[in-house]
Amino acid sequence: MSDTLGFPASIVQALEEKNWVHLAQCKSDWPEPELAAPLCLETISELSKKDRILFFRALPAELQVEVIASMEGPQADELLVQLTDQEASQLFEEMSDDDRAYLLDELPGRLTHRLMRLLRPEDQKRAKILLGYPEDSVGRLMSADYIRIKPQWTVEMALDHIREQGQDMESITMIYVTRLGGKLADALTLKELVLARPDSVVEELMDDTFVSLSPWDDRQKAVQLMQVYDRSALPVVDKDGYLIGIVTFDDVFEVAQAEVTEDFHKIGGISPLKTSYSAARPWQLVANRLGWLSFLLVVNLLASSVIGAYEELLASQIVLAFFMPLLIDTAGNMGSQASSMMIRGLSTGEIELGDWWRAFLRELLVGTLIGLLVGVLGLGLGIFRGGYLIGLVVFLTLVSILLLSNLVGILLPFLFTRLNLDPAVASGPLITSIADALGLLIYFQYAAWILGVGHG
Repeated sequence: MSDTLGFPASIVQALEEKNWVHLAQCKSDWPEPELAAPLCLETISELSKKDRILFFRALPAELQVEVIASMEGPQADELLVQLTDQEASQLFEEMSDDDRAYLLDELPGRLTHRLMRLLRPEDQKRAKILLGYPEDSVGRLMSADYIRIKPQWTVEMALDHIREQGQDMESITMIYVTRLGGKLADALTLKELVLARPDSVVEELMDDTFVSLSPWDDRQKAVQLMQVYDRSALPVVDKDGYLIGIVTFDDVFEVAQAEVTEDFHKIGGISPLKTSYSAARPWQLVANRLGWLSFLLVVNLLASSVIGAYEELLASQIVLAFFMPLLIDTAGNMGSQASSMMIRGLSTGEIELGDWWRAFLRELLVGTLIGLLVGVLGLGLGIFRGGYLIGLVVFLTLVSILLLSNLVGILLPFLFTRLNLDPAVASGPLITSIADALGLLIYFQYAAWILGVGHG
């Protein structure tokens, strides 16, 4: 072989004679792995498929790692598929995190699945991170513990396989049917297999329809699909449709619980805690509230500025001050109600981003009706406290600010979602602060117009 000239004589002789046993005994004759790996790659390219695996198995362990890490995806695929689980496991354990992740990313789904299962849990976690899956992606949640069966098997064969493989599996409620190479063909429930005739063929139970996720999907999508399709587990497939993992209800439940907790914090104007409340230090509790309070203080300066601009009006009609808390609190509550409904709808998928105009038209009517009904109550209270003109000011203000607060409350979550921000931020204290400033401005403008008093 022309490419063996860089090897020592003992190795060259073993290669020419294809004496793999002798080659395996030449451990100390090999050059440094970095130097030997390129020569090994050239040698492998000239060998037959059978001889490639024999040659690779004869290499020292550290040289095996260097060779497999230097291979292109298809080459590595061809070689790794011929290794036993024990050989592949040992090889992967000795690879660096970067090399391991690079190789997994290059291999097809069927091999990625097999090799990920051979890794220890802590190595699986690191590999998922290095594969580039975002922190909140399905790829970080997926497990390699699932059962695959073939469409040509009988139900009896499938159940025997499940009994053999399912002892230590995380979930066996869903059984995945894969065709040649590991491409996902269908997802069957264990109930479907148990109730079927033992001599029937798995393919007879299939309808070739299934719900699946991409490892790049956001975790929230897994939550939504499990709710919609009532599944306790969902398959994860690569871009070519090969099964590479599953996401189970347990993992998704933890995500959903964390999402709800985070939304509750944001709705209350609190930065989400990175730990539980009981474990948080006092300074952490201060830090996660102080930022929002400072921001809302600045926003509330707008309301103070509006009051300052209408000092003359307030001085001449002191009765107007009586209605200020009533008006701005009612407007804030209206906006919070509207934003809460939109945030929940967006988070569950019930409302899509493109539905904003339908929501706008519906809430335009709802806000007007509520404004008129509540406005009548305000009219009576205004007449009782200050006369008919004050009653008219309160009535018009309530109709206007309830309508406006309602529209702001439904549109802000859509805007935040469009900007790739959490819509939960657009609720509670933020809506209330905006409603305060707008409500006071409208109130004093109506008062100045109807009562005929200017402002400073």
